[in-house]
Amino acid sequence: MNETKHEQEPESLRRTGVLNCEELEDCPGVPAEERLRKGPVAVIECQEEIPCNPCEGNCPRGAIHVGHAVTSRPRLDIDKCVGCALCISRCPGLAIFVVDLSQEDGDRVCVPYEFLPLPRNGDTVRAVDRSGSDVCDAEVLSVNRDARSDRTAVITLRVPKGLGMAVRFFRVIEKEA
Repeated sequence: MNETKHEQEPESLRRTGVLNCEELEDCPGVPAEERLRKGPVAVIECQEEIPCNPCEGNCPRGAIHVGHAVTSRPRLDIDKCVGCALCISRCPGLAIFVVDLSQEDGDRVCVPYEFLPLPRNGDTVRAVDRSGSDVCDAEVLSVNRDARSDRTAVITLRVPKGLGMAVRFFRVIEKEA
């Protein structure tokens, strides 16, 4: 009996809409921890098999491969990826991040951000995980709003060591009046 596309999805994604850590290990775009500890690298958490490939065409180093079947999930060539983050704002599904676990003073996570107002360098924000649950406070290290990004900013956060693969977004902390 043939499984439907929905039945082939990872269990937690089908049940909650969020991948769990074990399911991430099966993503062809998620590097092993050993590579994450060597410096910045893209993390592609795309689970959709839909016609989409802007990440492949926008990678200047050719590190992302979708292939001839434009519905294939993207694969990452970790030997070519330098973590430039150009792919982040090109992903219409907001499923690409850059993670760097090599820094002594905390992990770095680059996330797409499509809200206004933008945070500023040095701001403290509340980092959240894939399900939107609070993880930790994070420092905004940079806000990159490249003209080619189609209004998607790339925000680089510093989070405590060990949390780089958990953090996937943030909330701006409201300042008291």
